[in-house]
Amino acid sequence: MIVKLRQTVEEYPDLTYGQYYVLIGIEADDFRFLNDQGRPYLYPHHLFEVIDPHKPSDWVTEIGEAGEVYAYPPKLNEVGFFEDFFDGEKGAVSTFWRIVNQWLSFSKAPGVEMEKTAGASI
Repeated sequence: MIVKLRQTVEEYPDLTYGQYYVLIGIEADDFRFLNDQGRPYLYPHHLFEVIDPHKPSDWVTEIGEAGEVYAYPPKLNEVGFFEDFFDGEKGAVSTFWRIVNQWLSFSKAPGVEMEKTAGASI
């Protein structure tokens, strides 16, 4: 999935207006991607326009009790994964960067059909 920031938001100086971001996950409908500082943070989905809605076919997608969406690549979908990542746990950090680098290398520019990459395992 690819999203674009709709407008400058003072609360989020680590995002650039008009910038395209490749999602690496969805958590309670919010979008996780690498911000302008290269950190994988969550941001409110309403701040973004969805440019390409295609999620990779191997992402684990779940719907919460209130209908909210959770979707991540299998290895990033484990309970506590991002807590371990932000705590600097070596295994989580190396897994994260391996998965994300692999996915980003397959991603296409906006407007390019992503069906060819949708099955890419990350």
